[in-house]
Amino acid sequence: MPVSVFDLFRIGIGPSSSHTVGPMRAARLFAISLGKSQLAQTSSVRVELFGSLGATGRGHGTPNAVILGLMGEQPESVDPEAAGEAASSVQQSGQLVLFGKHTIRYDEAEHLVMRGRDRLPGHVNGMRFTALNAAGLQLASRVYYSVGGGFVVAAEDVDRRSQDMDDTADFPFHSADDLLAMCREYGRDIAGIVMANELRSRTREDVLRHLSAVWSAMRDCVARGCSHEGVLPGGLRVQRRAPALHHSLKVSSSESNQDLEWVTLWAMAVNEENAAGGRVVTAPTNGAAGVVPAVLHYYERLVPSADLDGVFRFLLTATAVGGLCKENASISGAEVGCQGEIGSACAMAAAGLAAALGATPEQVENAAEIGMEHNLGLTCDPVGGLVQIPCIERNALAAVQAIAAARLALRGDGEHRVSLDRVIATMRQTGNDMKMKYKETSMGGLAVNVAEC
Repeated sequence: MPVSVFDLFRIGIGPSSSHTVGPMRAARLFAISLGKSQLAQTSSVRVELFGSLGATGRGHGTPNAVILGLMGEQPESVDPEAAGEAASSVQQSGQLVLFGKHTIRYDEAEHLVMRGRDRLPGHVNGMRFTALNAAGLQLASRVYYSVGGGFVVAAEDVDRRSQDMDDTADFPFHSADDLLAMCREYGRDIAGIVMANELRSRTREDVLRHLSAVWSAMRDCVARGCSHEGVLPGGLRVQRRAPALHHSLKVSSSESNQDLEWVTLWAMAVNEENAAGGRVVTAPTNGAAGVVPAVLHYYERLVPSADLDGVFRFLLTATAVGGLCKENASISGAEVGCQGEIGSACAMAAAGLAAALGATPEQVENAAEIGMEHNLGLTCDPVGGLVQIPCIERNALAAVQAIAAARLALRGDGEHRVSLDRVIATMRQTGNDMKMKYKETSMGGLAVNVAEC
């Protein structure tokens, strides 16, 4: 079926869905794949990180994520504050309890190989896990790919990446044109189409419970980001700005008088939490996690008619747009640059806000198109391999842009020259043409033109 809201909006930890969440999931999957006999015979596990994972993995927290995954931890449930201590304990002791059952040796210099200049055939974010016995002989080896947004694909399934978007849904759609045609034929809005597909395998109560949990996690993340002061980890000495901005806005004006400043604050609060390894919601990635929550806060706090149904309509509509970006292009910065992350998030937020404000499906599609179109060509060039510069401010600007896109679409009748499908196709083509150094490798752009210290 089309991408589920349960998959697109996942609660996890920072700083990166592709470099932290994905590798943690992959490492856990490898540990699970070892049968009882192989697990007992395993003396060590060698992990090779290819492409973008090898190039910027250290700045994105990949080594710790791999350790935690091998231990059996999951992004959804791991304690962000305890996670760092657990990984440090493994590095200091040289021992790791594989899937919580069997102790093995772990020496990062020996067992973690960063191969940033090499690439596996399935995707730029490739990982190879190899279990070795005491004699150093291979017991098992598997390859996984972190394809963006925390999604993980095993090597044997890489040619079937679209299988999670098959036609078993009640309303299967693979393009915005398909989606709009279904809305017209069945008299539903986009959120209604997405909800109907979710109800094929879940109850309405389950879906609403997940949406409520996602919205609650987003609000909690904003609150933490507005109160946590200090310097972000990683060596760039980036000062958290959200707390001071929050204080300044509280004493200077109401939210409605400086709405865009508040939106900027809410987005930065999320991405500062993400950069610090805190708990965030992938939306559709961690690097772009601040856009949707900031625009949702704008809706809840600054729109007089806002209600919980509108929040749900926002998230369901955003799911449709994010799913189309993932299926027909990519939401991975390592694959198509930041246009796939921030561009997709901006389109999702614009569409969600337009829907919550009562837009027609055609106006919603127009809002998403505007949000994506003006992020085409955006590179992913994080300074120092950290999800900080320019990522934090980029989320704030994209959130403001999403609101402008929704407002502009609502002023029209849904008719426009360039379709969302054409813009998504252009994003894919642009990503294919983009040089690798601009796709989350920190080998080009700001990453090589800004001093790290």
